Amino acid sequence: MIERVRVRTEELESFLAAHHHEMAPTAPPESRHALALDGLLAPSVRLFTAQLGRDLVGTGALKELEPGHEELKSMRTDPGHRGQGFGRRLLSFLLEDARRRNVLTLSLETGSADFFEPARALYRAHGFRECGPFGGYAEDPHSVFMTLKL
Repeated sequence: MIERVRVRTEELESFLAAHHHEMAPTAPPESRHALALDGLLAPSVRLFTAQLGRDLVGTGALKELEPGHEELKSMRTDPGHRGQGFGRRLLSFLLEDARRRNVLTLSLETGSADFFEPARALYRAHGFRECGPFGGYAEDPHSVFMTLKL
């Protein structure tokens, strides 16, 4: 089940802390752009979780950059559930949510390290193509920028 989250929970805090910890070795701090939970609960962000029974297995968010342009944030599947299609289902859900709200462009920043290749492959499979920096981002050898016209 995928549902929107509007409040902080201990389980969500732990899940996102593990996300930040897992990414720490992939780039220096100034090149890591994952939002903290407070940022994900901001009014301009739509945060969603994927649950398997009572277990939190994935997160994803859409952050408004400007009217018609949003950024995909905090896509993560629990390591014990990777390779089971949760990320694909969550990304499809987020794309449909954006389309229903008439978002025209969805962009994302992800890492350039090998660790992120499965994520980049997932995004390419859904039609995302590499692009230059967007929003407030700058060129960074640790980042890959991608975009999709909806």
